[in-house]
Amino acid sequence: MRDLGPLIPRNHSVHPAAYAEDYKTSVTRSPNLPLLSMESTPSEETGPVFGAELIGELDNNLILNWSKGLAPAVGERILVHGRVLDENCRPVPNALLEIWQANAGGRYRHVKDTYFAPLDPNFGGCGRTLTDERGYYEFLTIRPGAYPWPNRANDWRPMHIHFSIYGQSFGQRLVTQMYFEGDPLIAHCPIAATVRDRSHLDRLVAPLDLSKSRPLDYLAYKFDIVLRGRRQTMFENRLEGM
Repeated sequence: MRDLGPLIPRNHSVHPAAYAEDYKTSVTRSPNLPLLSMESTPSEETGPVFGAELIGELDNNLILNWSKGLAPAVGERILVHGRVLDENCRPVPNALLEIWQANAGGRYRHVKDTYFAPLDPNFGGCGRTLTDERGYYEFLTIRPGAYPWPNRANDWRPMHIHFSIYGQSFGQRLVTQMYFEGDPLIAHCPIAATVRDRSHLDRLVAPLDLSKSRPLDYLAYKFDIVLRGRRQTMFENRLEGM
């Protein structure tokens, strides 16, 4: 167990608004009363601390982890990599990163996903890894497809990967999404539009990184995650980071 003190409260003045008229489900999910900030509890400020023994050999390889290495997933192979940093550009080691995503056709392996794109029998759509001493991480995966969703008449989600980042205790969890450079659907997405400042939204867009791409194998995209400070990554549940 590790006592790191109270968690940092949210700064609601710069957090995306909970209610967004063009984002239909936010109408019913957004609060009608002023928000109350509560102090963190000891269980949120202390362990457990995640260790390397929890990570399997293929956990960060979404191309092979669902089939346990027997057959590869179908789609465009990509490497997603980057570093987890604090506001002073210092690495955050041993942070647990989890990702989940749709397959190449834009469908999730979930009972409530009824989009008629086919499921890939060799793709589960989730993975996890720990950052190393430099705060570095990487995932080998398939570029997710765009998909329609019942918001307005013809809304489509851009290609994206969901990220969850755990810090030094279980209560320190951040959730965000990574988009891909050059995707024209980003500008038309009501969820992305809840991040009003375009410079903030750009922090969620991973640029192509040819220096890490492997010829005749995969392209690479770099997605650094900054937990605090002026260049922090935008998060759904806690803007200012751990």
